[in-house]
Amino acid sequence: MSVLGEFEVICEIEPATMPDLVRVRHQIGVLSAITSRFLIPDNHIGRATVSSIAVAHEVALMGGRAVASLNARDRNVLGFRRDLLTAAAYGVDEFLFVYGDRPETGRRSDDLTVRSMLQQARTFDERLRLGVSTRLTELPAWKREADFLFVQVSFSLEQLMVWRRDTHFDGPVYAGVLVVPSPGTARKLTSQVPQLAVPPTIVEALESDPTAGVKIACDLVQSIHDSGVFDGVHLIPINRARETVRQLEARGML
Repeated sequence: MSVLGEFEVICEIEPATMPDLVRVRHQIGVLSAITSRFLIPDNHIGRATVSSIAVAHEVALMGGRAVASLNARDRNVLGFRRDLLTAAAYGVDEFLFVYGDRPETGRRSDDLTVRSMLQQARTFDERLRLGVSTRLTELPAWKREADFLFVQVSFSLEQLMVWRRDTHFDGPVYAGVLVVPSPGTARKLTSQVPQLAVPPTIVEALESDPTAGVKIACDLVQSIHDSGVFDGVHLIPINRARETVRQLEARGML
């Protein structure tokens, strides 16, 4: 199990695309009832956002813990070193390194990879806690050097269990769970990111009940918890945070 010795719910918040953290603070307040840590995205889905390091510091000021995501796409080596220095100044010491989605504007930097970010961060400060993400495929040997692992969003417990059975990793492993908010979002996700295709049964359920996505996600969180083979979940509630908190609290498993 995890270093905390319990099943963790790590909630991803919707980052700020304007210089105003009111909505971010509101999400932190709502989700804190079920959250052990917050994941702060970095230039989420290719859009410019307030620095994940700055928001992680804001979480700490509100009494929470945060994992700041940093992507290789938007920075060169010098920019990455700047971010590590900034994080050290703010006391941010947990990171998730990802490659990054295609940006809406500008070009992708090819100066860094997730692997090189891991290596450089270890050299900068070996006490940092560093995580990487993975699809439901064979885990490269170098990713086993990370401290924790975030698994891509899945809608199938069976698929997650098969992958976990076949994957050796010494640190905590968190399964990705997405609250699909609408049939439109489901279809968009399916067309744009095939590996995250939403099953037709979920789309049909959303068409007849717009709130069905919350129950489906909470059922999966419950099943992952009961399986005993994951250390927690990386939960993405999008704009259904309040309803998700109510349902998970009502289950009494956290």
